[in-house]
Amino acid sequence: MQRTVLITGANNGIGLALALSLLDLGDRVAVIDLETDHLLTHASPNLLLFNGDVTQPSQVQAAVDEILQKWERIDILINNACLALFIPFEKRSMDDMRREFEVNYFGYLNMIRAVLPAMREQMSGVVHNLSSGVGFTGMPNMTGYTSTKGAIESLTRTLALEYASLGIVFNVIHPPLTRTKSASGLGVPLEMMADPTVVGRGLAKQVGKTAPMLSPDFFNAVQLWITYHCRVSMGKLLVTMTEKAKANQEL
Repeated sequence: MQRTVLITGANNGIGLALALSLLDLGDRVAVIDLETDHLLTHASPNLLLFNGDVTQPSQVQAAVDEILQKWERIDILINNACLALFIPFEKRSMDDMRREFEVNYFGYLNMIRAVLPAMREQMSGVVHNLSSGVGFTGMPNMTGYTSTKGAIESLTRTLALEYASLGIVFNVIHPPLTRTKSASGLGVPLEMMADPTVVGRGLAKQVGKTAPMLSPDFFNAVQLWITYHCRVSMGKLLVTMTEKAKANQEL
């Protein structure tokens, strides 16, 4: 059966590559993003585009209603939209924190609430929530982003338990450090980060799988396992690598 996949934040980076890869695999793909211009040249009867804001429940619901009217079901939701602000803690305003939570946490909740009735009726569905290793390790100047990713980890585990009896799966997807907008402020050299096209293609092969944590390939799965179980030491290592990379750039 042809799957219907709904992705947020797919106009750039990993989300864009993921959406195009899923189309190539034969899925029907719907995208919600603030802008969708990078997908306009990929016209297909299997592609639906919605210019919408995941922080606005009415916009989310309108898109979901249209998808269901056209394709009758939503099999997979991929929560990928995110906002990352690189601001030292004492210079952050509470509005900065709220902005990140509105997109990275409440945006996920808005999407989940909108698709759940259809998944309950189907007695099936998969919700993939994009997370990050810094949600385990922490990262200086990223208080809001790391906090939202830690919250997403807990939210996903809780919903996985709550909806297991209904045949609805919740899990997290962990991409590696990738050349995306959300990672641009880290100061890490581009060559140390993965190509978003390669990452998106790898993740497309994982879409629909039901393991608690998913990553694009075996190497990244091993790296994720180490990060999860050695989060304090990995956090310190990441900070050291980042500071060294910044120092080399200033030379």
